[in-house]
Amino acid sequence: MYPNLFYFFKDVFGIEIDGLKIINSFGFFVAMAFIAGAWALTSELKRKQQQGLFTYTEQEIIVGKPASIAELIIHFLLGFVFGFKIIGGFFMANAFNDPQAFLFSSQGNWLFGLLAGAFFTWLKWKEKNKQKLPTPEKRIFRIWPHDRVGDIVIYAAVFGFAGAKLFDILEAPATFFNMWQAVKEGKQDIGSLLFSGLTFYGGLIVAGIAIIFYAKKYKIPIIHLVDAFAPAMMLAYAVGRIGCQVSGDGDWGIINSAFISNEHGQSIVATAEQFNTALQTHSNYLVSKFGSLQQIHTAHLEPILGLPNWMFAYTFPHNVVGDGVALANCTGMYCNYLPMPVFPTPFYEITACLILFFILWYLRKKLKVPGQLMGIYLIFNGSERFLIEKIRVNATYQLMGMQITQAEIISFILVIAGVFLIVQSKKWYVKQAK
Repeated sequence: MYPNLFYFFKDVFGIEIDGLKIINSFGFFVAMAFIAGAWALTSELKRKQQQGLFTYTEQEIIVGKPASIAELIIHFLLGFVFGFKIIGGFFMANAFNDPQAFLFSSQGNWLFGLLAGAFFTWLKWKEKNKQKLPTPEKRIFRIWPHDRVGDIVIYAAVFGFAGAKLFDILEAPATFFNMWQAVKEGKQDIGSLLFSGLTFYGGLIVAGIAIIFYAKKYKIPIIHLVDAFAPAMMLAYAVGRIGCQVSGDGDWGIINSAFISNEHGQSIVATAEQFNTALQTHSNYLVSKFGSLQQIHTAHLEPILGLPNWMFAYTFPHNVVGDGVALANCTGMYCNYLPMPVFPTPFYEITACLILFFILWYLRKKLKVPGQLMGIYLIFNGSERFLIEKIRVNATYQLMGMQITQAEIISFILVIAGVFLIVQSKKWYVKQAK
């Protein structure tokens, strides 16, 4: 497991760079997910533009102006934060031992903050000075939908994060308020509260609504835009899940009763008797997590086809959330592993969603009816998530006598919405053709 890039470089290249501790593995792959999604979306928007499905909007821009006071202040502040925290952290003892706590603390280096702020300000002044004209001019630029991908990604990131946090609070409000109380008492930093427990479907729904409003504002045909989004979102989800698997962010499955673990965090095939003995050995931890041994959900799946044990049961050693029990011969942060191996559900989702992405990427040129690709995406996404929920640990609701998770409810709705969109889009297409 690699909680941050420091551990990856140490394990793979044998070098220790303290500054890499500030780059969380989960956050790194979330960034990569946005980049991958932006690439796929841009590619599709350009293709659809060549088909004549999109047009441009005109925007008046004044060119040749010198840098404004507001621009210089903003760049100074950006530079100051970078120098104060990032550069300054390299010159402060133990600053990166707990990067999240350091980032959200008041600690930093004022000298490097001021120097970096001045440098960023000078760069902005120099850039605008090169473009300065004797008399600033108004020019009309054509803006195509693919030119707006940067804005769309920012909308997706901001509203996606807000939605992911909101739905997480709705799913487990007690956990959120307990963490909030811990922050007020100084037992946790604000970063743990903000960046833990993000719910994908919350981000998908809220970001989707925001992007639809954005598209309407700039007269981008929504039906063609959502088709362009379909493969991009599947790819982004697959890449983002790599972060969950690599960092061990708590987004894992239920216990696989075909395995036990050793003190080094390795999964070992076990008999029923050995499994029950392990349950009793780690009963204190398990009761603290699940309330009682009787409330633990398990499934039994032994390794097949000669595949490695970790594909069926994984202990997530050195996980970023610090869950589990202590690893042997490990000191410092990230020294825990799960004593009872669980299904590595992020790995299953990475594999499934990459396959589904390539199917969507193939279908995008085959389907002629607008809206059907998004309909298929909704069915794929909902079905994949509904199935994976059966072996995942999640908060449940009581609904008509059934125990059901928030993700199962939403994924079921997505499948129904996908079927409706496929059927309805065919009717729209036939109606427009007449």
